[in-house]
Amino acid sequence: MKNTAPKLTSEQIVRRNKIINSNNPKFFGYGHKISDIEKIIKTIHMKYQCKYEDALVICKNLVSSNILEEKFAGTFFLNRFKSNFNQSTIDLFENQLSKYCDTWAFCDSFCIRVIGPFLGKKNNQQLAEKTIDNWSNSESLWVRRASMVILLKIIMIKKGIDEEYLFELVEKMLKYPEDYIHKGIGWLLKTYSKFNPESIFKYLMSNKERLPRLILRYASEKLSKEKRNQILRFK
Repeated sequence: MKNTAPKLTSEQIVRRNKIINSNNPKFFGYGHKISDIEKIIKTIHMKYQCKYEDALVICKNLVSSNILEEKFAGTFFLNRFKSNFNQSTIDLFENQLSKYCDTWAFCDSFCIRVIGPFLGKKNNQQLAEKTIDNWSNSESLWVRRASMVILLKIIMIKKGIDEEYLFELVEKMLKYPEDYIHKGIGWLLKTYSKFNPESIFKYLMSNKERLPRLILRYASEKLSKEKRNQILRFK
């Protein structure tokens, strides 16, 4: 990755760092696209014989890096062995997110591309609910956000979800004050609105006086202009 890193201008680096908004003073990024990282990982995986236990070690080493693309590479490499995933793998992911995640970019990409698709499988429903419930109680901001991103990925896979479960998680997460949690709530509701816009419209209208405007703006993005205006009016 270091040898194939794109040459970024100082302006591009400043802009990227502002968007990524890492709280790690040692944060660094090569500038690779996600698709480029996945191609590199695929090439390495095909070139070398490697067992799941080896991939675990590789993943642990790379995720602990201060370099964003190496964090991606660690989880993407382990994902090549997803048939071996189990409760211990979930516990490892939780530990890594808690210790080494310092950006929304890593949190979200990991959930959308690795753990979300695994937990979204038909026979993993109980494990998914257990993981989401446990992670939503975490002291770690990123683990808590991950619980919502996992669920929205499952919604995308199944094209829907049990509404009671969805709104229970939303209500639970509302007690947390961080913007990244509020953005996660909005993103989760927006995702579900693609499959049941009327349900989300009713929820937002019924609760708009107590919901932060940040959530209302994110959650209503996919609704009709008329309904979005109703939600955001006087708020």
